[in-house]
Amino acid sequence: MSYNLLSEPIRRYIRNKRWESLRPIQAAAISKIISTDNNYILASRTASGKTEAAFLPILSKTDFNQEGVQILYISPLIALINDQFFRVEELCKNLEIKVTKWHGEAKKSLKTDLIKNPNGIVLITPESVEAMLVGAPYNALRLFSNLKYVVIDEIHSFLGVDRGLHMMSLLYRVQELNKNKITTIGLSATIGDDNYEEVKRITGDVSNTKVLLDRTAKETTAKIKFYDNKSKDLSLNLLKDLYKETCANKVLIFPNSRGRVEEVAVKLRKISDRVKGHKFYYAHHSSVDKQIRENVEHFAKNNQRFNFCISCTSTLELGIDIGTVDKIVQIDSTHSVASLVQRIGRSGRREGEKSIVNIYATNQWSFLQSLACWQLYKSGFLEPIKTAKVPYDILLHQMLSIVKQSSGCKRNVLVQKLKNNFAFESIELESINEILDELLSSDHLELVQHEIILGLEGENIVNSRDFYSVFKTEPNYNVHSSGKKIGDIPFSPQVIVGENILLAAKIWRIKDVDHKTAKIEVIPAQDGKKPKFFGGGGNIHPKVRIEMLRILKSDESYSELDEACNHVLEKMRHEFKGFHIVNYEHDRPLIFNEGKINIYSFTGTKVNKSIIFLARSSGFEIFMEDRSSFLEIHTTDLQTFIERINETYLNLDYHLESEIKENEALLGFSKWGQYLPLKYKCEIIKERFFDFESAISFVNSLNMVVCH
Repeated sequence: MSYNLLSEPIRRYIRNKRWESLRPIQAAAISKIISTDNNYILASRTASGKTEAAFLPILSKTDFNQEGVQILYISPLIALINDQFFRVEELCKNLEIKVTKWHGEAKKSLKTDLIKNPNGIVLITPESVEAMLVGAPYNALRLFSNLKYVVIDEIHSFLGVDRGLHMMSLLYRVQELNKNKITTIGLSATIGDDNYEEVKRITGDVSNTKVLLDRTAKETTAKIKFYDNKSKDLSLNLLKDLYKETCANKVLIFPNSRGRVEEVAVKLRKISDRVKGHKFYYAHHSSVDKQIRENVEHFAKNNQRFNFCISCTSTLELGIDIGTVDKIVQIDSTHSVASLVQRIGRSGRREGEKSIVNIYATNQWSFLQSLACWQLYKSGFLEPIKTAKVPYDILLHQMLSIVKQSSGCKRNVLVQKLKNNFAFESIELESINEILDELLSSDHLELVQHEIILGLEGENIVNSRDFYSVFKTEPNYNVHSSGKKIGDIPFSPQVIVGENILLAAKIWRIKDVDHKTAKIEVIPAQDGKKPKFFGGGGNIHPKVRIEMLRILKSDESYSELDEACNHVLEKMRHEFKGFHIVNYEHDRPLIFNEGKINIYSFTGTKVNKSIIFLARSSGFEIFMEDRSSFLEIHTTDLQTFIERINETYLNLDYHLESEIKENEALLGFSKWGQYLPLKYKCEIIKERFFDFESAISFVNSLNMVVCH
């Protein structure tokens, strides 16, 4: 029995908690982690006890009398660290194990105490690991040279993104400091079967990493409603219905943008005030001040008596504990099935409860995508994730970091460190040397007496706080009222004195704007506009679009839909009725229209973007609306179009290089790509922004179906 494998203090903790039994993922993890030294990925739904599944056996197995920090817990969010700190501290209080938060907002005195006497468990973000390696490498060595375990929470959030590649490199560098092999444990609620190899790659040791998967399902019910939006703001009818659906519950509402989050929170509060309902309406997103966000989280977690409504972005999609939520509301479709899984998992967390989700669509294509994601959710599909194999930009960033950490090093040592790093295992030595030569020629690095040190340009970059991360952040103005910070918003034409804005679920009038200090002073107001935040939507996977096409061409009915949804579905099906689609992979609707060809591609965002690039580079005028997968090509000769873009594909690097020279914004997804040699800029664009291989395969295998 797994329980008997645990140490006596941990068994006493379980008894004091009066647990009747261990959860499935806990029982499996305890026996495996205690009896082997393998890395493990613990995959189980939200609120299934994954944190305890990792820490119960680790705390039982680890000798905390040894010198140095023994366990490093890595989280994608500072808020999640602050939340998990109390859970881990409670686990450790009877063991006399010290637990320390280490991030930019943590107390400096506690960090100083830990450096003087390194021990216990440290909770940290990847960026704080980077900051320590660069700014205080002696502290990193003192703290982390005897680590036994690294626990990575919400490991799925690091898959397929630059931040995950960065963390992989940091894990290798921490291992370099260590006397012994570190065991890695990853925790996740959403890992599809197709992503096992990708998540194992994060540990750097695929063959010795095992996935423990708890497939225990949770009952979920859904309602999908349609309210056609005639303006940029949500319709009053939608808001009234949303109020009725949420006023008597504890609810999380997920719009798809920060501006919409504010609109929902403020307008629902207005309706509630008018009908004398409750006042607990909040906005929670990254631009709301940290203290306000934490107050909202604390209220939601500790309040038993009052219903509440939190309008939020993905800041509450991950595992921050806010207690029991009755239902989830999604406004317009999520960009992925994985995101829908995460959000639905926030409700029905108690044993025996079901998850409840209400989905509102504001246009016909958002409705169709919402229904497709819901159908794929029910089938168990999760998007396969592809992690970059040749992240030259992250390698460049780490090259500068290692030089700073080492206070200079010989060229062959630097190159070998990067080549041995499992984050860069697919990058050739020749490429590492070419990127190194580029940094030397641009004065980011300098060769002095056979040692490579930071050059003047490199010093300017590395000595900035902005260096610690590999993701871009928008420049913001701080918003204050009566000396208290409310949050921050990007500068836009909206930021002028006298303009009213929505922020932190309240309405404010801009009283003063100080452009030198990037500070906005506001006072309470009666009405306002949602602030303009920047940032694009996500990439839609081809499988979602194929499911949308399948729904259009089927006669299946869906119990989740309201009358308006059924009407929209009937109308859309009628529009596509004349297209005889047999093969959902290759058959696509085609319309000849006044010297143009219109195609509904029903494929993924990256493939659509790639077709657009190839077409324009081939001299065609082309228009795309991605949400409907609609392509309008200014030609009537489809065969010539296909032949020409195939020719362009054969000379793809030439066209990409020409485009980059004209339009550096093409590299906007990469924080450090601007410093690469031109040919490597092309490579990261091909791998991470476009999907040319799939686009050419898609176009060449298309079977165009004309309406009859």
